[in-house]
Amino acid sequence: MSTERRILVVEDDHAIRDFVEMALQDEGYLVVTASDGAAALEIVDRFQPHLILLDMRMPVVDGREFVAAYRQLPDPQARIVVFTATKNAAALAETVAADGVLAKPFSLEELLNLINDSIG
Repeated sequence: MSTERRILVVEDDHAIRDFVEMALQDEGYLVVTASDGAAALEIVDRFQPHLILLDMRMPVVDGREFVAAYRQLPDPQARIVVFTATKNAAALAETVAADGVLAKPFSLEELLNLINDSIG
């Protein structure tokens, strides 16, 4: 696997998903996206992300269900950052023991600072 920093973006809103993907690729990250938690679970083993940016409210498999299933997989485990439009984003992130939280709407600067703080 490449030494590039790999990020998995799990977001059902295609506009947000595309924006985050392009912004992170422009910064040199290797980015793969999924539109729900089920698709993300199919990706994590072969992609082995360093960081997962995870929306919490998605169809099929939501963020909570994804985290519960992901935490059962063998190491290495990626850091998980929740990004959500929920009023109490920090409390929601805490319920899944996320490594970070980014409340929507967010700026590109906030996103990049969070990524840098999380994986460099």
